[in-house]
Parts: sequence; C-alpha cells; structure tokens
Amino acid sequence: MYDIRHRVGIYAPMPAVLSAVSTRDGVSKWWSRDVRDVDDDRLAIYFGRPEPSAVMAVKHSAETCVWTCLQGPSEWVHTTITFDLRRNGDETVVCFTHAGWREPVEFMHHCSTRWGYFLMSLKSTLEGGPSTRWPDDLAISSWR
Repeated sequence: MYDIRHRVGIYAPMPAVLSAVSTRDGVSKWWSRDVRDVDDDRLAIYFGRPEPSAVMAVKHSAETCVWTCLQGPSEWVHTTITFDLRRNGDETVVCFTHAGWREPVEFMHHCSTRWGYFLMSLKSTLEGGPSTRWPDDLAISSWR
C-alpha cells in the first residue's frame, strides 16, 4: 500500500482545526463549497456534478479525524484520510495522511499536489486569509 503525506502548521486553536476537518461547515470553508451531511457521521463532497465526488465516513477524537472513503474515484474507495493534530507552541500541527493506495498511479501524484494545495487553503482560512476551495481553486492540470 502507498500513502500521501503532508505536514502543515496552522496558527489556530486545535478545536478550530478539528472542527474544520470534521464537520460539514468546516470542510466547506477550505475544500469544496458544496459539502453535505449524509447522516451523523458521513459527508458528501461535490465538485460541480449532480452526484457526490466522494462520500466519507467521519470519525474523530480530540486529536485525530479519520475519513474513510466509501464512494468516489476507484483509487480512493476504502482508503483513509487522517488528520493527526498536536500543539507546537502557538500552532496546531496537522500531519495529514491519505493511506491505502493500492498502486502509486499518476492519479496519486495529482492528488498529492491537490491535497497539499487544499491543506494550504485550510491553513489560510483558519488564519483569517482567503480560501482557495473549489470552485475558487487553481487548476493544476486538465484534471483540475
């Protein structure tokens, strides 16, 4: 199995970062404007199509949020996306892992770049700057 990993320091309280990665309102501020609750522990993320681009089961504690991809690109289904949080001085460190890729295909390279980009949107949003969520994001290729 293969993983995508990133580390970002965010000057915001840990509960604010946790809320941003574990709730519909939070995720809709940095990843996609169109995030919907499916039920108490599932989020559907839309990127301009009538059907969701991904459906995630969401579980969290005070220091970790884990998404399990239930629906989405075939390479994502059954993978996990983890946001491990810890304090380091004035910042909350986010150690991000998108784990369980079966192969390091070209789409994984694309997603690694996109995850880094959207993590910077998370940082900027929580620090009072602009969001670069979809559809306000910068396309990195014809894949978006």
